[in-house]
Amino acid sequence: MARTIGSLVCGLIFGIGLLISGMVSPAKVLAFLDIFGAWDPSLLVVMAAALVVTYGGYALARGQANPLFEEKHFWPANAGIDGKLVAGAAIFGLGWGLSGLCPGPALENIVTLSPKLLVFVAAMIVGMYARDWQARREGESPATPVPIAADG
Repeated sequence: MARTIGSLVCGLIFGIGLLISGMVSPAKVLAFLDIFGAWDPSLLVVMAAALVVTYGGYALARGQANPLFEEKHFWPANAGIDGKLVAGAAIFGLGWGLSGLCPGPALENIVTLSPKLLVFVAAMIVGMYARDWQARREGESPATPVPIAADG
């Protein structure tokens, strides 16, 4: 129950941050991505602030013996850059650039019931299931993170 409440609180904080920063507006995001046109650099401040907060959060988490809502820490096991990472980042960036939305804002905007947005979210869900299918084919467990040591 505590894990569910923790997830809800984190999701609400994330969603409120998206609303306040304007990142739920595809026009605002597309203006940020239009570096050779009417570039709007304001979202750069949002991203920089997010990095600072995330860095602080990770520093605090690394100092804890155990996390609050799990038995162990789940730190990323792969820090390398490979073809799958580059291809995935390129596809994500292409989708973000074409639509002006990434997964968080898309889910937040789903309440508008826009047909284009519903197709976007449906395609996103298909992509997540395709990744789970691929992980299973490769012998990975897609839904279960792998615990490793905090110094990992």
